[in-house]
Amino acid sequence: MSAHNRGTEFDLSWISKIQVNQPAVLRRAEQIQARRTVKKEWQAAWLLKAVTFIDLTTLSGDDTSSNIQRLCYKAKYPIREDLLKALNMQDKDITTAAVCVYPARVCDAVKALKAAGCTIPVASVATGFPAGQTHLKTRLEEIRLAVEDGAMEIDVVINRTLVLTGQWEALYDEIRQFRKACGEAHLKTILATGELGSLTNVYKASMIAMMAGSDFIKTSTGKETVNATFPVAIVMLRAIRDFFWKTGNKIGFKPAGGIRSAKDSLAWLSLIKEELGDEWLKPELFRIGASALLSDIERQIYHHVTGRYAAYHDLPMS
Repeated sequence: MSAHNRGTEFDLSWISKIQVNQPAVLRRAEQIQARRTVKKEWQAAWLLKAVTFIDLTTLSGDDTSSNIQRLCYKAKYPIREDLLKALNMQDKDITTAAVCVYPARVCDAVKALKAAGCTIPVASVATGFPAGQTHLKTRLEEIRLAVEDGAMEIDVVINRTLVLTGQWEALYDEIRQFRKACGEAHLKTILATGELGSLTNVYKASMIAMMAGSDFIKTSTGKETVNATFPVAIVMLRAIRDFFWKTGNKIGFKPAGGIRSAKDSLAWLSLIKEELGDEWLKPELFRIGASALLSDIERQIYHHVTGRYAAYHDLPMS
């Protein structure tokens, strides 16, 4: 990943006069969704690119060391070897960007990836995921323990109450403490945008999170009723662009929740390309949080190579 975002001093003037033009955002979102997707070999190339952005995720109550092991194996070998050979991509070392798990499973993931002989980072959710409604002291300790266990990236959730009540400096202070607790690990801040009430709040929360030192801003936990949507993404991406213009710092973006089809992933890639440019289309600055997405991408690549759709037993799942 790229160097840490050191953040800036708290400055309310960056957000105090902001008002998001919702109809314009919705029009832009419709444009993106209506666009025809790339076809044939260009589609296969874009889908392989999409694989390298995936934070392959399992956040279930019934996670065990054995399904974490399978997940890690799938992260290292996301696409069947014979399919990669058919595309002449077998020596390109295509893996997912990271593996994302609960804090208690970080040790299992680190161990499994080490056994597989790969350097894919482990990301851990933290800070009372998904609601963030635990004591600050507990939330900070959760970050420290995940980092101790070997997590290289921490996906924290913000306290939505602070956004909904306009306590921007308190939000800044909390994220600043998360940043400090992460040490050398990268900080990805989940805004849970479906619970922030308005697109204006989404912009403000994005800007505060970046000011406070977030390396990435992320749409959702995947557990809310509304997760990654294009209108929210456009607002967050414009905030990233504004922050870059103000500070020269490039902050990453991670949509998560509900991104399940290969076609969806292509729309997200084109949105990033259009809003922020090609320099953001790399795992250091763009991730997709997903669990089911990889299976569909592999099925589409299988179809491209063989001309038929795979039966479920043709493709091993993590």
